[in-house]
Amino acid sequence: MQVKVLISAEEIKKRVREMGEEISRDYADKELVVVGILKGAFMFMSDLVREILVPLEVDFMATSSYGHATKTSGVVRLLKDLDTPIEGRHILIVEDIVDSGLTLAYLTQLLQPRKPASIKTAVLLDKPERRRNEFEPDYVGFTIPDEFVIGYGLDYNNKFRELPYVGYVSG
Repeated sequence: MQVKVLISAEEIKKRVREMGEEISRDYADKELVVVGILKGAFMFMSDLVREILVPLEVDFMATSSYGHATKTSGVVRLLKDLDTPIEGRHILIVEDIVDSGLTLAYLTQLLQPRKPASIKTAVLLDKPERRRNEFEPDYVGFTIPDEFVIGYGLDYNNKFRELPYVGYVSG
C-alpha cells in the first residue's frame, strides 16, 4: 500500500494559522467553547486552538457513522456528549472532515435546544461532492476531491493518524 501526499504538513500549518486568525477576528470580545469531534479532529483542533487569540474552553464529543468502513452508514450515533453547559455561549464545532454532512447537521440539531448564543463549524477538509444534505461548514481548511484520505488525525481502521500530512492510498 502506497500513501500519496494530498496536502503537505507545511500547507496544513499555513492554513490552520489563517483559520485561527479568521476565527479570532470573528469572535473578538467574545468567549468561545471549542468542541472537538473525536477521534479524527484531535490533531487539527490542537493546532487550531493554539492559533485562536480569544479566550476559549475546550470540550469533546464523539460520534460514529463509519464503523470500520470507508463510507458513512448514514446513521449517526452519539458516543460521548459534552461535559460543559453551553447555554448562552458561543460554540465552535471542530471536525476533521465533512463529506455527507450528516454528522455535523446531527450535532448542530442536537446542540440547538441547549440554547447556545451561536453555533459555527470549522473543518479541515470539505468534500462537497459527497454531501447528502444542505450543510455547509462556516470555516473550511481545504476543499478536496472524493478520495478516502488519511493522516493528520484521519484514520483507516485506527491507523495512519500520526502522519503529519493528509494523503490517500494509491495502488
